[in-house]
Amino acid sequence: MELRNGIPRRIRSVRRGWKRRPPPDTNMKRDECKVLRSLPLDINDDHDASMGEHCFSANAVTAVIVAPRYNLLREVGRGSYGIVYEAIARKSGARVAVKKLRCDAPEKVELALAEFWALASLEKKHENVVQLEECILESNGMAQKMSHGNKQSKQYLQLVETSLKGERILNYPAETCYLWFVMEFCEGGDLNQYILSRQPDPRTNRSFMKQLTSAVAFLHKNSIVHRDLKPDNILISQKAGAPVAKVADFGLSKVCAVLGCEEQGSQAPAERTVNVNRYWLSSACGSDFYMAPEVWEGHYTAKADIFALGIIIWAMLERITFIDAESKRELLGTYVRQGGEIVPVGEALLENPHMILNIPQKSRSGMSDGVRRLLCEMLAANPQDRPDAFQLELRMDQCAA
Repeated sequence: MELRNGIPRRIRSVRRGWKRRPPPDTNMKRDECKVLRSLPLDINDDHDASMGEHCFSANAVTAVIVAPRYNLLREVGRGSYGIVYEAIARKSGARVAVKKLRCDAPEKVELALAEFWALASLEKKHENVVQLEECILESNGMAQKMSHGNKQSKQYLQLVETSLKGERILNYPAETCYLWFVMEFCEGGDLNQYILSRQPDPRTNRSFMKQLTSAVAFLHKNSIVHRDLKPDNILISQKAGAPVAKVADFGLSKVCAVLGCEEQGSQAPAERTVNVNRYWLSSACGSDFYMAPEVWEGHYTAKADIFALGIIIWAMLERITFIDAESKRELLGTYVRQGGEIVPVGEALLENPHMILNIPQKSRSGMSDGVRRLLCEMLAANPQDRPDAFQLELRMDQCAA
C-alpha cells in the first residue's frame, strides 16, 4: 500500500468517487425527507399541479407513511454531485438504490443527463451493468417520470438546453431541480471494499475479469464509452449467492454516434455492430490513476476504457493499492514510481511511451502468462496496439478459463 503525496498534477481528476457512509441517525435532513408528488407529463407549468401520488418518503419508526412509492431507509453514499440512499419499493418490497443528483449548475446538469441518456439508451439489460428502474425529475416540489426526448416536459427541455449551452438559460427554475435515479441495490459495496475486505480468491478474480470485460463489450456495442471506469464505480451484488460485478456511475459517459457495418457476404440486413473506436472524444475527464495516456492529451476513443480496465484487473490480481490524497481511502490501483512519488501509469506512459511495465510487480504472483500478455496489450501506450472490447472479451474467456 502506498501513500500518494498531494502534489498537483497537470490534469486533475474531474470526478471523485462516492464516499460510502455508515447508517446515519434516524433524523434525516428535511430536504432529504421531502415527499415528492407525481406530475403528469402533459401538464402545463403554469397550472396548479398539486395532485398525484407520493414518490419518496423518509422511513421513520414512529411516522405513518401514506402510500409512498419508495421509502428511503438510509444514506449509503455521498459525492460531490449527490447522495445515494438505500430504499424500499412499496409495491414489490424490493430493495433499490436511489441516487439524488442536484441540478443547480450547468456542469451538474450535464453529468446528470449524461447518466440518464446512457442508461436510458440501453434497450437490453446486461447482468454486469447496473439496471435503471426509472428516473424522476423533481422541480418546485413536484415530480415527473423522465423519458428520453420528451418534448412535452418544459423542465426536461430546460435541463437539456442548460447542458448544451453550458450556462443557465432564461426562465431556468429558481428553485433547484433534482434528478432521482432508482436503480438496483448492490449490497456488496464497491470493488475496493469487496476485494480488500476478503482473502485473495483466484476463482472470484477470474470471474470478475470475465464479467467486467463482458460489461465493457456490451456498453461499446451499444455505443457507450464509460470514461470513468474505476473500482469505485464497480458495484457488487450478492443476491444470487456468487458475487456479480456491475458497472455503474455513468455521469462522465458518452453515447457516441452509431458507426456500423454489415456482415460480408450476407444478402439480408445484418445486426449492426457499433464501432465506437472510430469516434474521437476530446474531454480530458476521469480519475487520474485509471486514465489512458491519450486521455491526458485530450484526444482518445473507446480504447481508453480498455486501458482503465487493465489497471483495475492488474491491481485486483496483485492487490496493489494506494491511499487517495483527498478521501484518505485505500483504493485498488497501479502506478509507477518516479523518485519519491507514485505516478499514474497513463501519465508515465505519456511522458515515456517506450517504458516497459513491470507486470506482474510481485515475484510470487500467481498471474498466468496469458493474463500477463493480455494486460500488457491492454495497457499499451499506443491505443492502436490494444485489443478492442470484443477481441478482449474473447481472449479473456480463454485466459480466465
